[in-house]
Amino acid sequence: QVQLVESGGGLVQPGGSLRLSCVGSGSIFSFSTMMGWSRQAPGKQRELVASLTSGGSTNYEDSVKGRFTISRDGAENTLFLQMNSLKPEDTAVYYCHAGIPPLRSYWGQGTQVTVSS
Repeated sequence: QVQLVESGGGLVQPGGSLRLSCVGSGSIFSFSTMMGWSRQAPGKQRELVASLTSGGSTNYEDSVKGRFTISRDGAENTLFLQMNSLKPEDTAVYYCHAGIPPLRSYWGQGTQVTVSS
């Protein structure tokens, strides 16, 4: 059974940094063609924040470009999201996902990120 487990969320002041981690079971990141991080703020639709393809290409939502970095540690089967210069509008539940879209995608349970002074 494939599982994705996120960690690293929390409360941070504006301008601060957090590093989210997502550990995958079953070598999911090895066979996935696309993996990424999405977020959902209260009252808003879920949005894709950052993605990484099996070929190494990355893509970022406009509001996080230059501040967020997605990366993968293949040996540890872990996906990361480094978030710098955090803003209150980055507050959301962040979800890790991976798979072979649109055929099949797996999602984690989410981790809360709150940016507030």
